[in-house]
Amino acid sequence: MRQAAKIDSNQKAIVKSLRGIPGVTVHITSQLGDGFVDIIVGRKDVNYLIELKDGDKPPSQRKLTPDEEIWHSKWKGQKAVCNSFEEVFKIIMNK
Repeated sequence: MRQAAKIDSNQKAIVKSLRGIPGVTVHITSQLGDGFVDIIVGRKDVNYLIELKDGDKPPSQRKLTPDEEIWHSKWKGQKAVCNSFEEVFKIIMNK
């Protein structure tokens, strides 16, 4: 049986900040499991698949899980791993 998805402690704050940006939509997908990304962000008809990690934790605790590694290695489209709101912001604003 599948375990409940673990959500990084910064996810709620990142999602709230993103939803405060005009023209940006966010859908939380962390509950899907199987290595799928935590959120999908839409802006200007483009979707961004984002795996969130807690940037306050040491690098050893920010590694992708085995399921995430598999998913990331097989996905042929855009995806990113971000440790902060600022990192997500740079991606969706193409900066």
